[in-house]
Amino acid sequence: MRIPFASLLLFATRLLGQSTPPLPTNVDPSGYVGNEACARCHSSIAESYKRTAMARASGPAEENFISGDFTHEKSATHYRIYKEDGRVWLSFERRGAASVSGKRQLLFYIGSGHRGRSYLFATDGFLFESPVNWYADEHVWDMTPAYQDVKEIPLNLPANPSCLQCHVSGMRPPLKGTENRYREPIFAYNGVACERCHGPGAAHVHGGPIINPAKLSPARRDSICMECHLEGNVAIERAGRHGYDFRPGDLLSDYVRHYVLASTQQKSLGAVTQVEALSQSECKRKSGEAMSCTSCHNPHASPSAEERVSYYRDKCLVCHGKAFGAKHHPEQADCTRCHMPASLSTDIAHTQVTDHRIPRRSDTEVLQPLLNSNTRPSSPRLVPFPFSENAERDIRDLALAQAFLAQTGRDSDASETQRLLHIAVLQSPNDPALLSALGYLEQKRGAFDRARELYQKALSLEPDLIDAAANLGVIEANQGRLREPLRLWQSAFERAPARSAIGMNIARVLCGAGEFDRARSSVLRVLEFNPDMAAAKEMLQHLNRTPPMCEQ
Repeated sequence: MRIPFASLLLFATRLLGQSTPPLPTNVDPSGYVGNEACARCHSSIAESYKRTAMARASGPAEENFISGDFTHEKSATHYRIYKEDGRVWLSFERRGAASVSGKRQLLFYIGSGHRGRSYLFATDGFLFESPVNWYADEHVWDMTPAYQDVKEIPLNLPANPSCLQCHVSGMRPPLKGTENRYREPIFAYNGVACERCHGPGAAHVHGGPIINPAKLSPARRDSICMECHLEGNVAIERAGRHGYDFRPGDLLSDYVRHYVLASTQQKSLGAVTQVEALSQSECKRKSGEAMSCTSCHNPHASPSAEERVSYYRDKCLVCHGKAFGAKHHPEQADCTRCHMPASLSTDIAHTQVTDHRIPRRSDTEVLQPLLNSNTRPSSPRLVPFPFSENAERDIRDLALAQAFLAQTGRDSDASETQRLLHIAVLQSPNDPALLSALGYLEQKRGAFDRARELYQKALSLEPDLIDAAANLGVIEANQGRLREPLRLWQSAFERAPARSAIGMNIARVLCGAGEFDRARSSVLRVLEFNPDMAAAKEMLQHLNRTPPMCEQ
């Protein structure tokens, strides 16, 4: 009987650059001093900032915790979120033939609580996102957006750096070769600290300079906000860089390149797409670089509910005073109610976001495609955002972005993606990310010998590539060579134990070789991180029989 080895998806949402980036000049951890040092001289700013959403973007799970419970109908699972002995817990239970139960200690919250909160927990030192969130608008606990329709309990969503870095300060990178295992403490400060926008303050507290975003060039000024408020359709880490290496004063595009679909009609709203939406507004297109996020938002303070209408009306009237008078608006008009209406977010359940496209009428959709003026019929389907000629000519990043679309099934022209990757590999023959991406497409079309060569070269340059190792193992195993895939998979599974497919592949090989105890250990490791995986539970039943059996 041929063993059905499972292939893996190749990429995370943010594609990685090479694993040994040069150290940025302003990354020295000893340069950070914390909010308290800043508050000694800037007490009034520090006091008002404490009340902002950014300052409250993360913290210990016990802080302002609200207990609750609910039943997720599609998975027939009852979730309970509660506090016991000073700690916060998430329990889950399903009764019946597919019964499962357990609990996880929630360690940190992510989110200010204005719209809601997500929570993080650890399994054997690896950090994960909870499958349930608290939604403030409706005062309910419910599944996270990605898990609304799941049939199994999802407990293996890694808490990746690209998520953490926008909610915490002083985050430590994951341990080498892992996706979500961090050194303790994982981050130095709760929330978005002063130095996230102003840079390390050690020199400044002794009278030296510090970054003032208002005095930066427009591109560097806007990069500070875009780090967390620009999402795009695909984000690619530049060769030799990581997104978490960005510091105020840098250009974000030197670390991460964002791409958007040139044909995107922005009819839907996301929670972190304010930058893309604002770029489509007439306000931004007419104002250009003179308009920034801080034209309307004070990063150090948020208006109270009573002040909100007048505060933002005053911001609008700086430019629209004459039009306001000519249109006979009510004296206390709420500009944002008509021109930035709140709509249900398409990527976070139970939440609303304001429309940063600033339409002239609330029922008017923006019909111009994003960046349409910079695209031509022969242009790539993805265009860099913010647009620049240099970025458009960067084949490496564009090829990786197109490869991501291919991997997620959103690329209708795989041959064009493959052509771009071939060109990029010719230009950068020692780029592990490119080699892995091209290897995946070759594997997908059945060119296994070529895929093997590409994976092997990628791994010789970067041995810690989990997906390249896992997929190379599939090629070798399907051709009857089992020793090498077992080595590859065991190394990858040790560093990424939430990758259930890898653990199951290991178990299948070991079971086929009659090593039932080792196969059972691999399945149990899978279930430690993914306790509701039906295939793993079924295989464990076979292995627990007398005599043990492999899958039928």
